[in-house]
Amino acid sequence: MGEIAIIGVGQSSFVRSFPGSIRELVFEGFKVAMQDAQLSTKDIDASVICSAPEYDKQRSPAGVFAEYLGLNPQPTFYVETLCSSSSTGLKLAYSLVKSGLHDTVAVIGFQKMSEISSSESQERMGRGADIQWESPFGTMMPAYYAMYAKAHMEKFGTTLDDLALIRVKAATYGELNERAVYRKPVAFEMFSNPEDRMSGPVASPLRVGDCCANADGSSCIIVASEEKAKSISKKPVWILGVGAASTSVNLAGRDLFTGLTVAQHAARQAYAMAGVGPNDIDVAEVHDCFTIAEIMAYENLGFAKPGEGRELIRNKETYKEGRIPVNVDGGLLSKGHPIGATGGSQIRTIVLQLRDEAGDIQVKDPQIGLVHNIGGVGLYGNVTILGR
Repeated sequence: MGEIAIIGVGQSSFVRSFPGSIRELVFEGFKVAMQDAQLSTKDIDASVICSAPEYDKQRSPAGVFAEYLGLNPQPTFYVETLCSSSSTGLKLAYSLVKSGLHDTVAVIGFQKMSEISSSESQERMGRGADIQWESPFGTMMPAYYAMYAKAHMEKFGTTLDDLALIRVKAATYGELNERAVYRKPVAFEMFSNPEDRMSGPVASPLRVGDCCANADGSSCIIVASEEKAKSISKKPVWILGVGAASTSVNLAGRDLFTGLTVAQHAARQAYAMAGVGPNDIDVAEVHDCFTIAEIMAYENLGFAKPGEGRELIRNKETYKEGRIPVNVDGGLLSKGHPIGATGGSQIRTIVLQLRDEAGDIQVKDPQIGLVHNIGGVGLYGNVTILGR
């Protein structure tokens, strides 16, 4: 059925509290993607809406958005895999176009986290674990990733300083990203200053600076068939490989605590489909919900051997000028994490990089990019490989 391309990308600014409705929030990302693709709503054959519904006050938002965005009577689909929802949505859109059912599909991710309180948000995050066997014990996202951080530290000697270096890098590029929530500089010394908020405890060994923040935001990716892409787009970005995996929701059912098996499985699938390997990746976006998550991603994706991910950040190999630039848009740690929109935002960054349109964060002449998007505490994993 030919190759599949991304021909338009858009994203709202990620903010702590969006003043409008979810319709208006979604429109912010959608209008930019449509302008980027130079399409009208009649050109969109179907839409895929992505979010984590436990945060949404609107039931079945797909129908609401299809009406508001002028996408009726085309079919609309709703996808949820927690924090990886919109990269799962991309895989669905790829399948719909690859099968020949549709020529052009819009993947729309969103979350308006500010509609509920911080305590309500934490309670819902806890319910991302098994509500019968784990979440009644009070487990929360920081505590889960703190367990992974502790295991990584004990087995490989990773240090708190290594985690701090991840956040310093994120802030370096977050300052340059006008759509990021957190645009303030972060100095390494902040983590050793007990008076500084960055060093404040959250779940040992993780501190405030090791954790991303909730946000409101939307993203939109326009996916098209090869024929459609070549006829209307001057710079299509091709989907070379897609991989996805899942694992036990209960941590008691897992046997690896120094990495995420879903990322390993998804990466192998995506590399095989694309016919490339880790050394072929020129720029990457990884799911850095916590600083330890980025170090584990280096290793799970094959950028470093197990236990050696810390060397990449110590040597600045994952900076813009390094061997494998990672999260040069600031990552979740600086952009914020509007759950359903996050994967789409990551994909947008890589598309702009491959089109040489990333501005101050542009990597030199990238040919192949990778997106690593995780749902829950390593419950779902998606890896997408894109090329010029």
